[in-house]
Amino acid sequence: MNRLLALVRVRLLEVARDRTALVWNFVLAPVLVIGVAILMSRGQQPMFEVGVLGTQPPTQQTHAFFATEAVNFHSESDEAQAVLKLQRHRVDLLFDPRSQPARYWVNPQSNKSLVLERLLHASDAAAIAQRAEGEPLRYADWLVPGLLGVNIMFTCLFAIGHVVVRYRKSGYLKRLRGTPITAVEFVSAQLIACLILTVGLSSLIYAICKPVLHLRMEGHYLDLLIVTAFGAMSMISMGLLVSARLASEEISGGIMTLMSWPMVLLSGVFFSLDGAPAWVRSASELLPLTHLLGAARAIMIDGAGLADVSGSLVAMAGMTALFVLIGAAGFRWTQD
Repeated sequence: MNRLLALVRVRLLEVARDRTALVWNFVLAPVLVIGVAILMSRGQQPMFEVGVLGTQPPTQQTHAFFATEAVNFHSESDEAQAVLKLQRHRVDLLFDPRSQPARYWVNPQSNKSLVLERLLHASDAAAIAQRAEGEPLRYADWLVPGLLGVNIMFTCLFAIGHVVVRYRKSGYLKRLRGTPITAVEFVSAQLIACLILTVGLSSLIYAICKPVLHLRMEGHYLDLLIVTAFGAMSMISMGLLVSARLASEEISGGIMTLMSWPMVLLSGVFFSLDGAPAWVRSASELLPLTHLLGAARAIMIDGAGLADVSGSLVAMAGMTALFVLIGAAGFRWTQD
């Protein structure tokens, strides 16, 4: 018993002496709790979601329909994509107040859409209706890409981050410094190795889930594989950026936790961000997981090709290049 207590005391003293890690652990939890509370405290949620074409503000002065209670109106810039969202039951009605008379799209297979049509007719009986029929998207088809993306994110961030920090802490990087290997070569090698493992593991998980859950796949598997590789590279490079100079696994773990949870909450893993505040949608565009999930779902659910998701590919490639360059430039071989 004395030996056990002595070991416990030694470990507690070891943690207490690492002041930076101790302070970080105390800061991390309150920051996460406050952040989640701010994001989730939106008061009473609206019953209906309506996409509005155009840039006009959805006010009662613009159109009487915008005064309808229990409805959240959000802007849609692309008519074709907005109609597709209505067919997938991601929005309940699509409204275009720019024309005279106003136009709207209704999904007759959605009860909410039919209710909104009656509410619209109460304020504008002359509005012209167009149909956009479509079966509701199964939640599994929406959720599985999100969960696979989260798995890729945690694997890339924590696996590569902890490995590099451990290498530095154990002196392995210090020995490598005596070889002709450059920081760019070392960082690139870690990226490639982790990329092969991550993409291979994710492909295996998807291959198992698809027949079991009867997942939807409208696009091409090669396109999905390429998107997965781009997303994994962006998150691996983010993990390398965090671990470029740190020598404490506790601090690196805390920083990566602080980075990963906003991505889980703001990247549309569990639900669509179509009705979220504009600042939330703008912030989500800065996260690699948002682009990975958006491109993967477009391929799997909507049958998009690489050209259709080129914007997300460019964003992920740009993040990868930026993180690798910054990480390599600030890379530290030793703890000192």
